[in-house]
Amino acid sequence: MSSVRRFMASLSNCPSLKHGVSQWCPQSSSLTRTQPSSSIGFRTFRRSYVVASSAFANENREFVIVGGGNSAGYAARTFVEHGMADGRLCIVSKEAYAPYERPALTKGYLFPLDKKPARLPGFHTCVGSGGERQTPEWYKEKGIEMLYGDPVADIDIEKQTLTTNSGKLLKYGSLIVATGCTASRFPEKIGGNLPGVHYIREVADADALVSSLEKARKVAVVGGGYIGMEVAAAAVGWKLDTTIIFPENHLLQRLFTPSLAQRYEELYQENGVKFVKGVSIKNLESGADGHVAAIKLEDGSTIDADTVIIGIGAKPAVSPFGSLGLNSTVGGIQVDGQFRTSIPGIFAIGDVAAFPLKIYDRMARVEHVDHARQSAQHCIKALLSAQTHNYDYLPYFYSRVFEYEGSPRKVWWQFFGDNVGETVEVGNFDPKIATFWIESGKLKGVLLESGSPEEFELLPKLARSQPVVDKAKLQNASSVEQAFDIARSSLQG
Repeated sequence: MSSVRRFMASLSNCPSLKHGVSQWCPQSSSLTRTQPSSSIGFRTFRRSYVVASSAFANENREFVIVGGGNSAGYAARTFVEHGMADGRLCIVSKEAYAPYERPALTKGYLFPLDKKPARLPGFHTCVGSGGERQTPEWYKEKGIEMLYGDPVADIDIEKQTLTTNSGKLLKYGSLIVATGCTASRFPEKIGGNLPGVHYIREVADADALVSSLEKARKVAVVGGGYIGMEVAAAAVGWKLDTTIIFPENHLLQRLFTPSLAQRYEELYQENGVKFVKGVSIKNLESGADGHVAAIKLEDGSTIDADTVIIGIGAKPAVSPFGSLGLNSTVGGIQVDGQFRTSIPGIFAIGDVAAFPLKIYDRMARVEHVDHARQSAQHCIKALLSAQTHNYDYLPYFYSRVFEYEGSPRKVWWQFFGDNVGETVEVGNFDPKIATFWIESGKLKGVLLESGSPEEFELLPKLARSQPVVDKAKLQNASSVEQAFDIARSSLQG
């Protein structure tokens, strides 16, 4: 087995890719540290940071957030709302920018330059949820200390200190880890770092890709998930020869059924995108100038490409916080329903947190902006107030593609719930289509493409209520509208 095949196999065997779209799995006791009991209450944590902060030379660091992504931005807003940010909160980020809505990087940011691409400061948090745009000036006005471009390299739990890459020493009272994920990469020995090979996680990554797209002739996207679908759609806007390559049998195998995937694949093909499915990559090849020139497959064939985007998943960015206690099943830092780690006064939120998914009674780690926002708000409210109820998240995923100016058809789907059990598909993708997941007679999950606002609003109600539905009636529905009428009536049954 080649190195790439072994690498891709390790990704496909990862629980976060195999067990549903929310990367959930049965609750496991296989942890590297013992999780604190639920009897540890708010007052214990409140005392710990107040006492610690009283000895600080710099009162700004009563609270420290490590990470500058979505979660950090929404956490900062929650601190401000509770009157606990000014002179008390410090955010340490490896990026040079104030927190922003990361999904834009594979959507609007990649639009062609003549089709109004997204650019900062346009998508700083919290505009993605209809909130205020928190520019760097906003953080200054709120008295929040921002440390840009200087990631944390080490933590001393006993001394409650952090050391950054530049050697800066920070003492904290309460610590919130919001480090997110890093993109999974191809090994260097098979061309993973060649010029012209791109991974998207930060603004600098997206800037580099846009620069390549301006000069590209042939684009290859490796990976058939969210990133692959969104980047390929953006490349179509640039009118580039585009190929998507992945080892699975169809697009977005973590969520889409084969028949649903076929609908989207046909739409992409109508836009000129080619698919190479069920294949393994041997290596990426360079030209005489050292720039990537082709992708060589295991069967010996090659696919020419001067720009390659790798979108094969992500890994929780747990370094240097492994001592906080990691979940060996779903990955990430283990927390409870208040996002407390095994160390009093230290919390973890967003993509990096492995938390109890209450609605399905199992542990989960969710890589999605909705969870990044909600987990941040829940954690900070629990830290700063008497809130004691546990996080009760409903898995939610969406994607929007082909939204640039002049696109003949814009695509927008939403999914809520759990993709388990049997499926019923309704609609002809003209443009609507809906898929319902039913297990033991109960509606567990639902996906809708191009729905009305009223229909989209119904999705979370159905997924959270898990009503008993008549599968035969859904199967016989003549339209998406009729199917949702049937589902809506089940809520009242």
